Amino acid sequence: MNLFNYNFVGIDGRAMPMERFRNQPVMIVNTASECGYTPQYAQLQRLYADYRESGLNLIGIPCNDFGEQEPGDEESIAEFCHREFQITFPMTVKYSVIGRAAHPLFKDMAQEYGSDILPRWNFHKYLFDRKGALLQHWPSATAPDDPAVIHQITRNLQSWSL
Repeated sequence: MNLFNYNFVGIDGRAMPMERFRNQPVMIVNTASECGYTPQYAQLQRLYADYRESGLNLIGIPCNDFGEQEPGDEESIAEFCHREFQITFPMTVKYSVIGRAAHPLFKDMAQEYGSDILPRWNFHKYLFDRKGALLQHWPSATAPDDPAVIHQITRNLQSWSL
């Protein structure tokens, strides 16, 4: 399983092949606008702003799988993210991350690593290295600016090529 073999559609409707991020680290996060963890958008934006110059890419994947906390369409999601959190990192269209309708990336992660790898709620974070391999993942309750997350990012910065 390699992140760069998968494709998404951007929230603007344009193709977002993960291949375009090859040789760069990528963090993906399943997001929701009406969740108790929604304030993590602000921390994710700060993380992106702090590390994008070093090569970190961050991608939000809106998801309505948990508590139907992302009921809006792509236009309303994009507007909310911009208005409330000034999000500048790329976002995808809404995808499922669990179950039969899950995006193939999540199905393949479950097949390779077991079902415990899958999100249990919104704002589960996955960090991939520049070769597309999964480095680490953190559950919703782990904030994007948690020392463990920052440590894993900074520890790997020198090994990431831009």
